[in-house]
Amino acid sequence: MATPIIHNELKWFAVYTHSRAEKKVLERMLNTGFDAFLPLITTMKQWSDRKKKVEVPLINSYVFVKTNTEKLNLLLNIPGVINILKYLGKPAVVKDLEIENLKIVVNSKEQFQFIESIDLTKDDAIEVISGPFQGLFAKFIYNAGKHKVVVEVEALNSFIEVSMPLNTIRLVNS
Repeated sequence: MATPIIHNELKWFAVYTHSRAEKKVLERMLNTGFDAFLPLITTMKQWSDRKKKVEVPLINSYVFVKTNTEKLNLLLNIPGVINILKYLGKPAVVKDLEIENLKIVVNSKEQFQFIESIDLTKDDAIEVISGPFQGLFAKFIYNAGKHKVVVEVEALNSFIEVSMPLNTIRLVNS
């Protein structure tokens, strides 16, 4: 028996925004009463005359919003919003675990490198059991001198590369 779709259930969705409008869209969503999340990282920008630390979105042109399907169309009225990310013609639900993984990554003080898109072969699922990324679920990709874990954000086809000691992860049974 198929489980019925509950339209009032709150789920995470990815909202596609105009380029460089993510912070304004987040502010407008919050002011409208939506529960929204924009993963930001601090980076050093250099101009010809100075350097400055600035906060930039981890994933360009996307803001995440927790709402029900009935209120999704209201998001399209917010200036700066282009569309709701869709999968097979329906609004794509972002898993709670993926949002929690993004929060763990952006709240850590560890160095990581964002990778826009890359073809990877699937390997073992792992869980980080200690250190600043504790609680993170990811896929172990390779061990080449440095221990690298690539975290897949499945709904957006984006990846984040994180380095950590091998003794901070454990294999998750599939």
